[in-house]
Amino acid sequence: MSDTTARKTAVRNKMLALEQAELDFAEDKHERFTEESLLDDRDNWDKDDMALSRTAADQAAALDQPVFVHAAKIEALEDMDFGPTDTVDLGAIVVVDGRNFVVAVSTTKFDCDGAKYLGISESSPIYRAMAGLKKGETFELNGKTLAIDDVY
Repeated sequence: MSDTTARKTAVRNKMLALEQAELDFAEDKHERFTEESLLDDRDNWDKDDMALSRTAADQAAALDQPVFVHAAKIEALEDMDFGPTDTVDLGAIVVVDGRNFVVAVSTTKFDCDGAKYLGISESSPIYRAMAGLKKGETFELNGKTLAIDDVY
């Protein structure tokens, strides 16, 4: 396995671990709010009981979106080809002005083996500006000309 392939595998695994942690957190909160929304088997409940139940149900419903988003990101990462490439496309790691972008799914900045990375999606402006380009080519973003230092 080449250094580049090993690096890309490590980055992909780190992204999967980060998304799994986010999914676990969202699912735990969703489950907790769902449990809090259930009324016990009494015959009557006062207004406070009903209001607390409704609030917990609303909070659980609000967490549906993050659960689905993180699950979809995990699925996308698992299905994505992270093989070697010389073109900016899905699965590529692109170095621009010393910053490492992973064309996959959007993430916050993260560290992997001593380097910092940022996951970007196909819908991000920077990806749309550099899609299909190769090492050494330039692109415009927000009025600035940027160069692709490396693609792998």
